[in-house]
Amino acid sequence: MVRLSLAIGPYPHAAALRDGTVSVPGADFDLTTARPAEIFWRMIRGKEFDVSEMSLSAYTVLLSRGDTSFVGLPVFPSRIFRHSFIYVKDPSAIRVPEDLRGARIGVPEYHMTAALFIRGLLSDDHGIGAADVAWVQGGQDTPGRIERIELDLPASVTLERVQDRALVDMLVAGEIDALASAAVPRAFADGTLPIRRLFPNARETEIDWYRRTGVFPIMHLIVIRREVHEQHPWLAVRLCEAFSEAKARYYEALEESAFGLSPLPLSVHDLEFTWETFGRDFLPYGVTRNAPTLNSALRYSTEQFLSARPVKLDELFLPETLPVFDA
Repeated sequence: MVRLSLAIGPYPHAAALRDGTVSVPGADFDLTTARPAEIFWRMIRGKEFDVSEMSLSAYTVLLSRGDTSFVGLPVFPSRIFRHSFIYVKDPSAIRVPEDLRGARIGVPEYHMTAALFIRGLLSDDHGIGAADVAWVQGGQDTPGRIERIELDLPASVTLERVQDRALVDMLVAGEIDALASAAVPRAFADGTLPIRRLFPNARETEIDWYRRTGVFPIMHLIVIRREVHEQHPWLAVRLCEAFSEAKARYYEALEESAFGLSPLPLSVHDLEFTWETFGRDFLPYGVTRNAPTLNSALRYSTEQFLSARPVKLDELFLPETLPVFDA
């Protein structure tokens, strides 16, 4: 039995693995449950954990630079559509995405996967490329955030770093025209500042995008430090099996909740709609069902000048893990 460290966010579809209901044969884990931004910083900068959640964008950039410190598993703890996460001042002269050409857009981190997909959808559907706007990087609700990885952007991409102002305050003051974020701004959630979504019908827009493209944005994957994998080559497959079992248990609990225990008034309808749109396994792991999403992310990383070279899909994950999900 080996003892290893594991860091992951508080996701319900991994709860059975975190609480020990589902185990990994041959391994015990010292668990760290934290916000993904903290986990990523500690893993990328300090390689602090043996197994960890990681930003898909950061992992891709590192691979493109020849940094193989981590090996990837096709397990995706976080995925979320991103049309809902573009905000403008209310009122604003920006009414449609095309109005963003030439604008200043705030991002917590340029490389983060949320921004990767936001720039991708703006480019694919609205003709706004990464070099068509000016990017302002800084803390969203509080000042001081910095990039977790060093960037090497061409001169055609304008990136300004702001450390003494929060992006939401800059948005309200008119110092930036929009905010592209990974999280709902506190001021939007509580209604204390005049901010609105760029896409007023974001839910319908996201569903349409999925039906047209097959892309359900993947934010994070699970990685193992390479030296840990080389010492314990059996670990990767067993981890994939454990994450799959934990997700299955979540599905069972979710169905029981939606059909009788949930306090949410429309939980039955929401779950049935999710099944109809995404299938019963609506958070699929593996490559086969996720190829449109993963290939889009890899393309975006190249188009947005993040990857040092184009990364191919078959470079992302350990080959022996693929049959766990795609056999």
